[in-house]
Amino acid sequence: MLSEYPLTLAALNLDTSTPRGAEVLQKAKAQVGFIPNMYANMVHSPGLLETYLDGYAAFRAESGFTPAEQEVIFLVISRENGCEYCVSAHSFLADMKSGLAADVTNAIRDCNPIADAKLAALAEFTRTLFHSRGLPSKAAVETFLAAGYSERQILEIVLALAVKTLSNYANHLFHTPLDEVFSARAWTQK
Repeated sequence: MLSEYPLTLAALNLDTSTPRGAEVLQKAKAQVGFIPNMYANMVHSPGLLETYLDGYAAFRAESGFTPAEQEVIFLVISRENGCEYCVSAHSFLADMKSGLAADVTNAIRDCNPIADAKLAALAEFTRTLFHSRGLPSKAAVETFLAAGYSERQILEIVLALAVKTLSNYANHLFHTPLDEVFSARAWTQK
């Protein structure tokens, strides 16, 4: 999903960004090894990119979710937001780094049921938090907890929602082109 009006700001790099922006891009490059197109756009607001990077790193390190579960959360949020860039990037990460089974990734991408009961409960609760804007029913929370998750992890999903809102919205506004590294898992909203 792309905004009707694409921002016309040119992507920035270490040489064309402000000194503050270059500092944040260096941080980004240290985290992922390169500067993705998304970051080159987001850095027009160094605070936006830095908030994203810090929240993303905290979620990855402290959420209590496995890497595969983290990818389920990010994929569901990006899918619900219609962010083609982030669904593609997180599909690649799911395949190459997070150990999420391709059938689970594809089920999320295609809005199909997930066979794994625990991951299905996680995906459904993430959707519930997304669509209820943080107002899940008691039954929804109880189902999530019964699947083996904790109340604290509800807050970690809120963190993931915040991080993905930053990146998904920026990608909508910029019409961010997908990096070549993610192209094998390119996704287009149907």
